[in-house]
Amino acid sequence: MSALVEIKGLSKFFKTKNGMLHAVDGVNMSFEKGTTMGVVGESGCGKSTLGRTIIHLHESTDGQILYLGEDVTHITPKRLRALREDMQIIFQDPYSSLDPRMTVEETLKEPLVISKRFKSSADLDKEIIRLMDTVGLARRMRMAYPHEMDGGRRQRVGIGRAVSLNPKFIVCDEPVSALDVSIQAQVLNLLHQLQKEFGLTYMFVTHNMSVGRHISDNISVMYLGQLVETSPSKHLFKAPLHPYTKALLSAIPSTKLHAKKERIILKGELTSPINPRPGCRFATRCLYATEACHQPQKLEEVLPDHFVACCRCRELNSALLERESTKEQRGQELTQAAPQPQGC
Repeated sequence: MSALVEIKGLSKFFKTKNGMLHAVDGVNMSFEKGTTMGVVGESGCGKSTLGRTIIHLHESTDGQILYLGEDVTHITPKRLRALREDMQIIFQDPYSSLDPRMTVEETLKEPLVISKRFKSSADLDKEIIRLMDTVGLARRMRMAYPHEMDGGRRQRVGIGRAVSLNPKFIVCDEPVSALDVSIQAQVLNLLHQLQKEFGLTYMFVTHNMSVGRHISDNISVMYLGQLVETSPSKHLFKAPLHPYTKALLSAIPSTKLHAKKERIILKGELTSPINPRPGCRFATRCLYATEACHQPQKLEEVLPDHFVACCRCRELNSALLERESTKEQRGQELTQAAPQPQGC
């Protein structure tokens, strides 16, 4: 697969009276076409800021943003306007993200009018109806205002607005966190359906690990503005390697009544994101921190496509790494030993 969006060393700092707040600090990430990259972590770790910086709702402080191989980090207003059609966002709160004075029809019509894609009113009306059908909104809701709809319908309007210009990349900024559990499942299924139908690429921001597991192909774990682990979703939940990731996963409730699950309770003070010192920012809360942890950490590939930023990762997970390495080797041997199809 080729990368649709790639970021290299992306940083976003905010100036405060006490110094520079490192909201996003040196993040590297790649989004493959037609896949979902889940970005998880505690509230305030920089997930939303990262997504907004990628699509230029915030201007980056440092680093590169590549779109289809083109450097779009610093671009002209004209190029940015064209890029907006390819990069969209679905906001967390479906109520505050909609104009209370605009009906469903007006909300969906606005980006279509600005883009000047439809010359006649009849074609514009047909497109609005098509969008409502696509996101599962009843046509009778066409003249409804946001306050007349429930959270699920409002979010469907937000999704319809996001896909109206046929984008390729969408930042889903916790799109289900403000919804009831039953509505969450409907919205997640809708997003999955749209991805299959239109080949969309998602950056899915969430602090809910279970939701991230359900919808993501790959998952990146953030802590105080930095990536600490990234891997295919099934591998991360099966074999987490970073101490912070293990603590996050231990907080997920188990559905098995008699399963023994040890909760990892994090103690210690949070590192300040304002002018932070070099080294692992999780070290002040980590049970395994040593002097080496206070040196700069880099993401390293510990298993195939599984990257971890922890200098003690191999030491702490030696048995697990050996087991996974043996499985990988056996898989390769079986593949090589399989009979090759005979040519005609």
